[in-house]
Amino acid sequence: MTDLYTPTARTTATRNRSRMHYERAVAHAILDEAYDCAVGFVVEGEPRVLPTLHVRVDDTVYLHGSTGGRLGLSARGGGVPVCLSVTLLDGIVYGRSQFHHSANYRSVVALGTARPVTGDAEKRAAMTALVEKVGRGRASDARPPTRRELAETSVLALPLTEVSVRARAGGVVDEPEDHALPYWAGVLPLRRVAGPPEPDTGVGAPPPDYLTAARSPWHTAVPLRGRHVHLEQLAPAHVDGLCAALADDEVWRYLTVPRPAGPDEMATHVSGALRAQWLGERVPWVQRDPVTGAVLGMTMYHDVDENARSLSIGHTILGRSSWRTGVNTESKLLLLERAFDVLGAERVCWYTDIRNERSQRAIARLGATREGVLRRHRQRADGSWRDSVLFAMTPDEWPAAAARLRERLARGGAAPATA
Repeated sequence: MTDLYTPTARTTATRNRSRMHYERAVAHAILDEAYDCAVGFVVEGEPRVLPTLHVRVDDTVYLHGSTGGRLGLSARGGGVPVCLSVTLLDGIVYGRSQFHHSANYRSVVALGTARPVTGDAEKRAAMTALVEKVGRGRASDARPPTRRELAETSVLALPLTEVSVRARAGGVVDEPEDHALPYWAGVLPLRRVAGPPEPDTGVGAPPPDYLTAARSPWHTAVPLRGRHVHLEQLAPAHVDGLCAALADDEVWRYLTVPRPAGPDEMATHVSGALRAQWLGERVPWVQRDPVTGAVLGMTMYHDVDENARSLSIGHTILGRSSWRTGVNTESKLLLLERAFDVLGAERVCWYTDIRNERSQRAIARLGATREGVLRRHRQRADGSWRDSVLFAMTPDEWPAAAARLRERLARGGAAPATA
């Protein structure tokens, strides 16, 4: 197998030949990255172009469809001539003239006869490859097809023999006489960005690793374990436990969000926290009883700035039965140990409602310094604006604070309320 595809009359450019390429590795990379695939074929003398799913295995592209679909039906006689095209759009090019507007892109066109895959082993392997393309490891996280499902699925195999790559990269190519025109010109880059996974109804497990963005340690809710409390990554499975633990208006009294009215609203609250984690805005943990496993509450890092090596601890909602116990004190100790001893934070902050004197006392007992008041800092659930008291702790203050917190836990003491 050579490193290049051999050009044919159908894959040789008639214009802009500099954009045409035949490198096998380049074509494979585009096919592997792309999800958008269109396949053209002829039905009763008329052209058809259909979107479909594809996956490359070595030098063959497998196409997925239904046995009752036009493409599958057209291939039943031993194969169907097709033209397959995938495109990755990388940017829009704005020229000073309308004529020189263009796009940056990478595309593959493959021509040939797509044969129907009839053997069960090859069909199952192709379908597994399709599933693995959307998430490495997904095949083992989903039920394999039944014999009936396999019979209802059309899989076509297109050998990659007549292949070309067409691509454009770079900036504006304006006429020299147009450079003095007063119009903006340049490139608008485009890229595909996945949003946070949205679980189906009844799914309680966190998204698998292949659906989560690669996070730095600053944005990762690693398990933290103590004697009074365990902290673990917040997940939809915790909704019912949070509803039970936090069913008290006093728990939500000074928060900027209203108490969820039931499981659906709590699920929305949890989804919002997980979406904020995906966007890099928060790092949410759930608090559990280390003996019974019962959910006690939730807490988070927020305002994480890895460059400035700073973060805030807050959005803590702890069930009333855990007040005046070691749960809150140990939760904060675990979070501070991670912030200072593991992440190397230079500053950890807390914000609390100026009316919440109980929380202010709790934060002060952690060893944080009151730095001032931020006026009209956040909007409350009722629409009013709150002044927030700002506390902070630095690495210089951390050793003494850590010693006091550990001593208090050893005595069985605790901060008076949440912080």
